[in-house]
Amino acid sequence: MDDRELARAIVAGDRDAFRLLVERESGPLVRACARVLGDPVSAEDVAQECFVIAHRLIGSWRGEGSLHGWLLRIAINRALRVVKSRRPLLSLVNETGEPLPIPGGSEPLADVLMAERDRLVQQAVASLPEPYRETIVLRYFGELSIAEIASQTGRPIGTVKTHLGRGLLRLRPALAEVRSV
Repeated sequence: MDDRELARAIVAGDRDAFRLLVERESGPLVRACARVLGDPVSAEDVAQECFVIAHRLIGSWRGEGSLHGWLLRIAINRALRVVKSRRPLLSLVNETGEPLPIPGGSEPLADVLMAERDRLVQQAVASLPEPYRETIVLRYFGELSIAEIASQTGRPIGTVKTHLGRGLLRLRPALAEVRSV
C-alpha cells in the first residue's frame, strides 16, 4: 500500500491501516527522537505522541513527500520542544566556578560529562531559528538525505544545502562550548 492509499484508508477510519503505519514507522521515529532527546524512554513517549497527532491530522497531509518524512517532522519538532523545556539536572561547578567532586571514580564522571555534552548539543540545535533548525534536525537526527529534505520541505536542493551550511555555522559557537565539556 503506498502512502496516499494508506493515508486515505486511515482518514476513512481503517484501524488496520493505522496499525500498519505505526508498525512501519515506529522504529525510525523512536530512533530519531532518541538522537534528539538522548533518552530511549522519552523517545518512545514522544513517538507515541507523534502518532496520536498524526492520527488526528492525517487528513491535512497533502501527499507531498513521503508519509515517513511528514511523521519524522512531527516527531522531531515534539522532541525539540521537550529539549527546550528541560532544565539542567545538575551543575558541574559550584557557585565560585570550581568543579564539583563527583564520587565513584572516572566512569560516572565520564557519563555525567557525556550527558552534559549531549544536553548542550540538543539545546544548541533547538535554539536555532527556522529553517536552519529543521534542516539540521532532518539531516543529522532524522538521517534524511539532502534530496529527501528538499522533497519534504518543498525547497530546492541548493536552498537545503545553504540552510544546512548556515545552520552549522550558527552552531559553531555553541559547539565550541561543548568541546570544553
